[in-house]
Parts: sequence; structure tokens; C-alpha cells
Amino acid sequence: MILYNVTSSIEPAVADQWLDYMRTTHMPEVMETGFFLKSQLCRLLNEEDDGITYAAQYYCLSVEQLEEYQRLCAPALRADMEAHFAGQYVSFRTVLEVVE
Repeated sequence: MILYNVTSSIEPAVADQWLDYMRTTHMPEVMETGFFLKSQLCRLLNEEDDGITYAAQYYCLSVEQLEEYQRLCAPALRADMEAHFAGQYVSFRTVLEVVE
């Protein structure tokens, strides 16, 4: 099992709107691609800067499946996120193998 983790730091002024967008639009659209089995959204509790940080996590069966998602679907989904919140967040992505 592969865990695709997208950690985002959001400016406090738009944090509520970003969270609503993630819950009602972005994460459902990611799941509708059919590449992931489940998802969850976590908030970091030990934030050190002025941003509010969340980790959106998506589970899929293989690295190949994730790579296909990244090739076929991710560019449009990232562009939509950027259209809504340009300059108000920063994200980085990690890929983990679930071993247990």
C-alpha cells in the first residue's frame, strides 16, 4: 500500500476557505479519479510559523498507480487549487510505503 501525503501550509486569512474547499471540492475530486482507496485530512498540532498546516493523505495500491494519477489527473487538480489560492499556500509532497 502506498500513502501519498500532501502537506500544505496555508495563510491564516484564507485557512477556513481552504479547508472548506478541500473538504467539499478538492479531496472529493481526487477520490473521484478512481486511483485511491481512501483519504484523510490531518491538521498539524505543532506548527512553528504563522501558517496553518494540514496533511491531505491518499492511499493507493502501487507506485505505478500513483504515477498514473500524477500524469493524468494531478496537473488539472493542482491548477484548480492554484486558481483559488494562488500565493496563499505552499505544499510539498511525499510518498510513503505502508509496511504494517
